[in-house]
Amino acid sequence: MPYATDRLASWRDPFADPLGEGHQTIQSLYAIASGGLAGLGLGNSRQKYLYVPEPQNDFIFSILCEELGFIGAALVVALFLLLLLRGMSIAVRARDKFGALLVVGFVVQVTLQAILNMAVVTNTIPNTGISLPFFSSGGTSLLLLLSEMGVLLSISRAGNAREQRLAEQHRAETERMLQRTRYRSRAAR
Repeated sequence: MPYATDRLASWRDPFADPLGEGHQTIQSLYAIASGGLAGLGLGNSRQKYLYVPEPQNDFIFSILCEELGFIGAALVVALFLLLLLRGMSIAVRARDKFGALLVVGFVVQVTLQAILNMAVVTNTIPNTGISLPFFSSGGTSLLLLLSEMGVLLSISRAGNAREQRLAEQHRAETERMLQRTRYRSRAAR
């Protein structure tokens, strides 16, 4: 498998072949570094113009880091973590086990995909070609992600309706118990 060996060698030292296998990774790292703390401003990336190949696809996170800086990158990471936490919260309140497992599968898949993409862009792992969910260009990926989020919202709505029914039943039962207690206290007098 010479192709896999070349890819691993390029990952270990992208600067060994800066115009070949390591070009995309090197340009990505330059983009991340040039972003600094606050970034260059939305739309002001320099690396997306002929330096990072296909910047709208797998390496969009590097352009995001360049334009929004560390603060923007941290915000994107926080949003993915918030999606994970909110998804787990929805799974706990799901109406049935199937819905809970479906939600867990969706949010773990999206979060893991985001982590892998960010790891590739920062050269933490070898280039795998995984897109950044909701950011990378691509109709099919976005269509499937939005479909997953629609199912997730449906499960959330059903879980919330179940909780509201249970809360209403609890209120009604509490009210009945209070009425019985009042009736008994009046009858005892």
